[in-house]
Amino acid sequence: MRPKIASQIFAKLFLSHLLVALLALFLFFLLAETLAPSFYRGHVERMYHALSMMGGLMMGEALRRDLEEGLRSTLTTALLAALPLSVAGAALSASFASLRFSRTARLLAEGSRRMAQGEYRVRLPVLEKDELGELALHFNRLAEALERVEQSRVGLIGTVAHELRTPLSALQAYAEALADGVMEPEKAAERIQQEVRAMSRLIRDLSLVSQVESGAVELHPEPLDPKGLLEQAAERFRPAFQAKGVALEVAAPSFLPRVWADAERTLQVLANLLSNALRHTPEGGRVRLGAERTGQAVVFSVEDTGPGIPEEHLPRIFERFYRIDPSRSRQDGGTGVGLTIAKSLVEAMGGRIWVESQLGRGSVFRFTLPLYTGLTGKA
Repeated sequence: MRPKIASQIFAKLFLSHLLVALLALFLFFLLAETLAPSFYRGHVERMYHALSMMGGLMMGEALRRDLEEGLRSTLTTALLAALPLSVAGAALSASFASLRFSRTARLLAEGSRRMAQGEYRVRLPVLEKDELGELALHFNRLAEALERVEQSRVGLIGTVAHELRTPLSALQAYAEALADGVMEPEKAAERIQQEVRAMSRLIRDLSLVSQVESGAVELHPEPLDPKGLLEQAAERFRPAFQAKGVALEVAAPSFLPRVWADAERTLQVLANLLSNALRHTPEGGRVRLGAERTGQAVVFSVEDTGPGIPEEHLPRIFERFYRIDPSRSRQDGGTGVGLTIAKSLVEAMGGRIWVESQLGRGSVFRFTLPLYTGLTGKA
């Protein structure tokens, strides 16, 4: 396979180099045939005139013909002598170029074959500092991206399996307890429904993450009042906050410019952030909803008085199923993708989301939405 690639590259390069050399020779010969005779003819005419003045008319005519024929013969001989040199030069140049190209082509072919077999850790050596080296660099970047995707896929499958294994094991235990008569039917049915709801919520959230990340989620942006969005979100969660004994406040200016966003999706982002804040804020704590204008956007914030997030976890807080304390993965009822959904939805609406946190003082999640201009929608 490798000699075949090298021979094919050599043949194509040799033909292209040879054609260029032959064309250059032809143009040189054509120009020489056109310009050289007239150049020499001027000198010959002056010699011929001088000889004619001295009475050598016949000798001057013969000398002119002989010089012209000699010039053409010399040009033809030089052209014929240059042909094998041109062929040799084209072959040498093509050999050098084909070695470089074929070496990179072999490496790309071998790397692509290994990647097709699932070896995403393959990397190509960067042998050149030109376009071929740049091609190897792009191949390596592609391999790195595919390796990250594969690691994410494997991790996602393992995490989903773990998340589903827990409620399935609980369902099996409740079913066996019900069959053995060691649990009352009403209590067993309540526990089974609870686990089924948890599984349904996980599947629904995973489906939404997939839709948002693939760009398949539908958005219906419209001009929205930021403070109205905060009040709607607070109204929905107030009973849950009161039940846990956590204060929920809305702190926003009386007037804020409208934003261009999807109302349902924005409320979903706020709901996910509020759920996260409620889970991590102890009884007697406080959660504050806020909004303020910054440039051509409105910044929404959800601030809690929970334990805070260690600095090393902040860069990964929006990853799917990432939890700071895995042992509490299901005690608080979360699916592990709420923040991922919030990030995906905010970015789909043209904003960005981030978190600020201090240990022992709580966390603040902020996200932006573009302003409504009244002309083309968002700012």
